[in-house]
Amino acid sequence: MTNLDSSLIYRLRTDRPLVLCLTNGVVRNFTANLLLAAHAVPAMLEDAKEAEEMLQTCANALLVNVGTYSQAQADVMRTAVATALTHSLPWVLDPVAVGLLSPRTTLCHELIALYPPTLIRGNASEILALAGHSALARGPETTDTCEVALPAAQALAQATGAAVLITGPTDYATDGVQTHAVIGGHEMMTRVTGVGCAMGALAAALCSIADSALQAAVACSQLFSLAGTQAASRASNPGSFAAAFLDAVDNCVLDAIPVQLSSEVKPS
Repeated sequence: MTNLDSSLIYRLRTDRPLVLCLTNGVVRNFTANLLLAAHAVPAMLEDAKEAEEMLQTCANALLVNVGTYSQAQADVMRTAVATALTHSLPWVLDPVAVGLLSPRTTLCHELIALYPPTLIRGNASEILALAGHSALARGPETTDTCEVALPAAQALAQATGAAVLITGPTDYATDGVQTHAVIGGHEMMTRVTGVGCAMGALAAALCSIADSALQAAVACSQLFSLAGTQAASRASNPGSFAAAFLDAVDNCVLDAIPVQLSSEVKPS
């Protein structure tokens, strides 16, 4: 497992970025709890004018998750991403089930073209479809592998300027030039609704404090991998795992320490 970027995770605890989450109704509660466990601040809005005002005044980052797409929600998302870019705020796209259903696929391509995201997080099938390749999926679940999707992710990163995070048994984070693999986590993470979607929210929080979107993507994957491993050692069923995962995220963030610069005086 890749070592956790402790200094960045420490900043997450001290800066407590506020993430406006335009996300699907299935995962709102888990997403909010995950951000709170990570010591970030969640905000869940559905009105375009309120989203615009929050992005203008107090939000640090924006998540757009199209998991329960509707035309009304799409209009809010368009307003939100335009406002985020106007105010130089990072925004993360989670293209749930893109490639499977045409309205959300069209919306995601539109958003990427008009308002380039800071980071894109998805499973292998979603990344392949977003990059214009054929993909295999069953609803929001992928039947493609991250390794197959990696070249498409690298091309997508180069085309959009976004960091791309493909999640699976091994996560890959790339900016089109550099690529990092993060191994770890646990299969139980796939049996709790909202883990992947909440990952997009955490990525948005990290984008607001990281030196680069790629650093945020790697740190997000590292934190989820470590927390998933720890949670699986304490819980063997999905219900208890969900609670243990939130506890593990909290513990990982609390354990993070900043990088200490040496105070040793060098001889002249």
